[in-house]
Amino acid sequence: MIHYTLKCPDAHVFESWFQSAAAFDSLQAAGHVTCPECGADRVEKAMMAPRIGQGRDARPQEGPSETSPAKEHPLAALKRKIESNSDYVGQSFVSEARAMHEGTAPKRSIYGEARLDEARKLAEDGVPVAPLPFVPTRKSN
Repeated sequence: MIHYTLKCPDAHVFESWFQSAAAFDSLQAAGHVTCPECGADRVEKAMMAPRIGQGRDARPQEGPSETSPAKEHPLAALKRKIESNSDYVGQSFVSEARAMHEGTAPKRSIYGEARLDEARKLAEDGVPVAPLPFVPTRKSN
């Protein structure tokens, strides 16, 4: 897995994980990497600082104090944002995404579950889909 900081033409900056650098390049070329703020598909890698691990003798960093709240992990923030701004459609994801693409269902932000072959077919058919870097919280009716 590889982690990138990305930005869109409107200067929205966000982070995402990809299976590999080649996977990012392929998804980007196909227009499947989009800005979560504005939906732009002309997303590019932003400048990133390398992560350097601490030596064995380094003292562990102190946890958050009462005056410095814990920062939310970027994936947790992404999951919270997607789950609060999108409809969970579960196993109906493929049919819902295809219906919206074909104009037979109203367009809205959805997330759900699909087999890899089903997701690949959607992408090949031009349906804008992207894998989530987390397991969705399953919601009951």
